[in-house]
Amino acid sequence: MSVLVTGAAGFIGFHTASALLHRGESVVGVDDLNAYYSVALKEARLNRLKDLPGFAFERLDLAERGAFKACLTRYPDVDRIVHLAAQAGVRYSLIDPHAYISANIQGQLEVLEACRGRSGFKHLVFASSSSVYGGNTKLPFALEDRVDTPQSLYAATKKADELMAHCYAHLYGIPTTGLRFFTVYGPWGRPDMAAWLFTEAVLANRPIPLFNGGNMRRDFTYIDDIVAGVIAALDHAPHGEGQPPFRLYNLGNHRVEDLRHFVAVLEKAIGKKAKIELLPMQPGDVEATFADISASSRDLGFAPKTTIEHGLPRFVEWFKKYHGLR
Repeated sequence: MSVLVTGAAGFIGFHTASALLHRGESVVGVDDLNAYYSVALKEARLNRLKDLPGFAFERLDLAERGAFKACLTRYPDVDRIVHLAAQAGVRYSLIDPHAYISANIQGQLEVLEACRGRSGFKHLVFASSSSVYGGNTKLPFALEDRVDTPQSLYAATKKADELMAHCYAHLYGIPTTGLRFFTVYGPWGRPDMAAWLFTEAVLANRPIPLFNGGNMRRDFTYIDDIVAGVIAALDHAPHGEGQPPFRLYNLGNHRVEDLRHFVAVLEKAIGKKAKIELLPMQPGDVEATFADISASSRDLGFAPKTTIEHGLPRFVEWFKKYHGLR
């Protein structure tokens, strides 16, 4: 049987598909290769996957009505889906809100509809986000916390994804797990994330913008730890037991890092001091994130191991190699 991974040319999707292939799974990757960030980077990830046995690729827009369901009919042995395709980025949701409704809401609906009634289907795992915790001030963020104060449209779409998935699990018995990711970084990462933006700025002698005067804290989670959590979730499909077969989990490092410390670790890895530009808080952003991972540790054996002191140098090494820098 096979696993289908949406967003396979994306950061987390690429690493997840690669890990599944390396453990002997057949993987169907789906991606529309949109231009939100460098298509060349997405194609480079995809080319690495195409070199691995057991990988097939379909280019399509999940939001196109019926396209994903039609795609699935060509792969009758797909019995699990890891849905990671989305329009990412908190700040970009202020610029192009329609992209978030299309990719995150319509795309989620198309995946759910394709799972509905599919014979022998075992498990849908989908990406949510720590952004759903919105204006919460209690740390760490726990699954029991209220998530009805989103600070961005991106966060609102991710909460909507959770509600839609719960509804389909309730109505149609689709075993479904949602994963709230906390600030993922690492090799092959996204150009709109802090590790990439800061590394690029330092190497180019440009100032690093630190919002909220630098008073920001994040639960930075290394990509290998995230992928281990995704695959563990995939291998533990929920059972109803009188309730819908639906679960949510936080996947974070369970460490909250001050942004200035993050910069200091990055400076050491690069071997160069950063120029700092202090700026006001950005609309839609939050001051701190911190994951309570007790449920994912208990149920999935999730145990993140990588601190930023180890993860950031790995990212910098990859970044320099990818760009042909010494």
